[in-house]
Amino acid sequence: MKFTLAYGKTGLEAVVPDANLVGPLEIRPAPPLADPRSAVAASLREPTGCPPLSELARGRRTACILICDITRPVPNELLLGELLPTLEAAGVPRDGITILIATGLHRPNEGDELIELVGPEIAANYRVENHFGKDLASHTDLGVSPRGVPIHIDSRYVDADLKIATGLIEPHLMAGYSGGRKLVCPGIAALETVRVWHGPQFLEHPNADCGILEGNPVHEENTWIARRAGCDFILNVTLDGDRRVTGVFAGEMEEAFHEGVAFARQVVTVPVDGPVDVAVTSAAGYPLDQNFYQSIKGLTGVLPVMKEGGTIIIAAEMTEGVGSPEFAGLFEEFPDPADFMTAITGADPTRPDFFVMDQWQLEEMAKVLRRCEVVYVTNHAPFADQLEKLYVTRAASVESAVAAALAKHGDDARIAVVPEGPYVLPTLEAVAG
Repeated sequence: MKFTLAYGKTGLEAVVPDANLVGPLEIRPAPPLADPRSAVAASLREPTGCPPLSELARGRRTACILICDITRPVPNELLLGELLPTLEAAGVPRDGITILIATGLHRPNEGDELIELVGPEIAANYRVENHFGKDLASHTDLGVSPRGVPIHIDSRYVDADLKIATGLIEPHLMAGYSGGRKLVCPGIAALETVRVWHGPQFLEHPNADCGILEGNPVHEENTWIARRAGCDFILNVTLDGDRRVTGVFAGEMEEAFHEGVAFARQVVTVPVDGPVDVAVTSAAGYPLDQNFYQSIKGLTGVLPVMKEGGTIIIAAEMTEGVGSPEFAGLFEEFPDPADFMTAITGADPTRPDFFVMDQWQLEEMAKVLRRCEVVYVTNHAPFADQLEKLYVTRAASVESAVAAALAKHGDDARIAVVPEGPYVLPTLEAVAG
C-alpha cells in the first residue's frame, strides 16, 4: 500500500506490503469547523467554567497572552484575531498588551519566523516578545511546589493584570496532553524550574506518558505551578490531519482543558489488536520535524504498541540538525545511552549533580532504545551523515528500511503505519477497552 507520511512541508510517499500492514493508524474523522473564527468568538462570549472574557478584562490595564512557539502548528493569527479586539473593547489599552511566545527553553522566534507565527498585522501593531528561560533575572520567584520544584515564572506574565494562555491540545510524550497549563510550565518557566520538573524523578514514573493525566506527576505538578502563577483564561484548539480546527475550548484553565482533552482523546486514540513488530511513523512534518530533538516525539508515540525488540522506522526532515548545542553534546559525551542514564539518575558517584539542559528528551529516547531499534529516514543530506552518532541507524528510504526489518522479524511481521506520527495515540486494544 502506498501512503504519505507527514514530512517537512511536502510529505513523503512510501510503500508497505499489504500483507504486513496494520493501519494506517490515523486520527479519527472529526469534521473541521465550518467557521472557526465565529467558533472562537463564541467561546470567548460563552466560555467553560468562568465569566466571558470581556467581563474578566473589564478594569484591567495590562494583559499577557501566551502563545506557542514555531514548533507547534497553532493558528495563532486566528486566535489572536478574536482575543485582541475583545480585550481592547473591554478597556485594556493596546500598549498594555504583551503577546509572549512561550518558548520554554527553545530558541527565540524572530524576523520572518515571527511574522509566520502571528501574521504581519499583529507583528506590526502589537508587542510580541520571546521568553528566555536561561535568564533567571527576568523571572519571578514564586516559591516551591509540593514535589520540590522551584517556581520561577516570566515576570512579564506574573505582573500582568490579566493572564491568558492559548495553545493546542494533542498527545504529549511526558505530560499526557499539551495545552492548558503547559504554556505556563514549561512555556515561560526558567531553566531552574524545568530542570527539576523534567528530572528523572518525574519522567521515570510509569504514568508520565502519552495520553495519561491521572496519576501523572508531570501533569499534576505543572498544573499546580500554573495555578500558583495564575491563569485567568485559556483558549485552546484541536486540529485534524490537515491542520484545520476541529474544536475550540475556552475558559477556566482546568475545566476548559479537560473538556478539550475529552474531545481529543476520542479523536487521537487508535486501538491496535496486538503488538506490532515494526512501526513506520513520522515526526508529524513541519514545524515539528525541523530537528532531531523534536522528532523523538514520533518514537515515543508508537512505543505502547511495539513488541520487545521491534523496529521503529521514522521519517523526519530535520533541516535544523540535532537541536540545541547542549542536547547535541550529550551524544558526544555518552556514546552509550546506558551510561547517560547512569549519570542523570545519580548512580554515578563521580557525577552526583549531573545535569545538562534538554537531557529530558534524550531520557525519553532512552526509554525507546531499551525496547526497540530505531531507523531514521531523511533526505536532508547535510544531516544524514550525523545520524550514526545518535544511537540510531539510517536508511536511504522507508522501503529499504522496511525490507531490512522484514529480513530481521520475518516475512509475516506486523507493520503499523502512523502517517501523522505523534498526533496519533496508538493503544493496545486490551488496554483501550
